[in-house]
Amino acid sequence: MSFRCKECIKEFNSEESLKQHNYSKHHFVPKEKKEKISVKVYVWILVLVVLIIGAYFSYSYYQKLPGKYDDFAKCLGENGAKFYGAFWCPNCNDQKRIFGKSAKYLPYVECSTPDGREQLQNCKEAKIEGYPTWILADGTRMVGTTSKEDLAAKTGCELG
Repeated sequence: MSFRCKECIKEFNSEESLKQHNYSKHHFVPKEKKEKISVKVYVWILVLVVLIIGAYFSYSYYQKLPGKYDDFAKCLGENGAKFYGAFWCPNCNDQKRIFGKSAKYLPYVECSTPDGREQLQNCKEAKIEGYPTWILADGTRMVGTTSKEDLAAKTGCELG
């Protein structure tokens, strides 16, 4: 009995010879090996999914933890301070970065239109000429990235 390759029409004396030929010359993977490969792929996919889910829950948990300056940032707003800035402003982003996770509690006022080309009316009325600008309850203006310590000294808010 002879076995013939469907690709190149060569003949072989045994089925095993034909399998070896197909694997080496035509890159056909024998059924037994396909099953092993697919199991490995499924294991890797499962590992990847578990890692992604673990990362998501770790991130979610981390986001729920209080920030180091939450109370301080809230106090600034409660004491009448306002932080005027623009989403495209690198110094404003530096100012937010100083507060870390607590930046979400800053009394932030966005001054830029969504296209970044104009200033919003409320910032024009407040006569904001540079970013970031802090205006405190007593009317004091602090222009540029301001340290937490300076803000604490000027507002009476405790850094914590």
